[in-house]
Amino acid sequence: MSISLSGFVDRISSQRLNVLSARVLQHGAPAAAWDLTRDERRLQHSVSKSFTCMAVGLAIAEGKLSLDTKLKDFFPQHAGGHVGAPPDMQPGELTLYNLLRMSSGHDSPPLWAEERASLQEKDWVKYYMSLPLDRPQGEKFTYSSGDTFVVSALVQAAVGETVKDYLTPRLFEPLCIKDVSWETSPLGVTLGCAGLSISNEELSRFGQLLLQKGMWEGKQLVPAEWIEFATRKQIDNEGSPDWSQGYGCQFWMCRHDAYRADGAHGQLCVVIPGKNAVIAVNSEEDDIQGILDAVWAEILPQL
Repeated sequence: MSISLSGFVDRISSQRLNVLSARVLQHGAPAAAWDLTRDERRLQHSVSKSFTCMAVGLAIAEGKLSLDTKLKDFFPQHAGGHVGAPPDMQPGELTLYNLLRMSSGHDSPPLWAEERASLQEKDWVKYYMSLPLDRPQGEKFTYSSGDTFVVSALVQAAVGETVKDYLTPRLFEPLCIKDVSWETSPLGVTLGCAGLSISNEELSRFGQLLLQKGMWEGKQLVPAEWIEFATRKQIDNEGSPDWSQGYGCQFWMCRHDAYRADGAHGQLCVVIPGKNAVIAVNSEEDDIQGILDAVWAEILPQL
């Protein structure tokens, strides 16, 4: 290991950022590691979305889905509830592409964590499709865990097994991520948008797979063209510095020509292709921009 994390640790400590674990890989090898106590499996929150995206790419490669697939194609029973709404305002018309890039057309996105916890309706796809859209799909980015949940449900409907089970032999087992825990809906659909528990070490392996465009130990696990597509900007967004660089398909664009999988409370998998590097961070910290600022200031210059 050739990269020092002392500056990073000093900075997060001085700013009282509750970072728990950091891993840096460069040129395919471990370059630095630090743990506040020990690296253990933790809830990865919305980093889960980026794993769900890999299942989509595999299903597309198998010809079971396309970016133009609509919700009504697999859930016609829920597609008729908005009489009078124009076609581009019908939830059943929502395409997989617009769900992936978070442009479904909701002002208040459904199926946030608090709503999921209290929702009486057990069929979350039915619930999602019962809600009117506020604007035509594809126009504006609005971050939505509900969009990703219905993506997970679409994959399950198309391939005949849950996203977790579908990814187990195709992704998790080759990466030596065993006995994965991933939360489900009341009807057993992999949550997709959240709920995956893995260690930071395992997360760093996922980042390395992304950096290698789906290649792992000589085998193409995920099509390279899918990773290239999903990890480049597909729609504009707004926010603080690393939230205004654009959004791909379940990935955030970052400064410094990087992109990331990103979860609440500071779960981060940052891929920097130009430096042939991956930085994985697990935290219990809401100031994610503060963590990223520390990454850019203290780790990036060493790469």
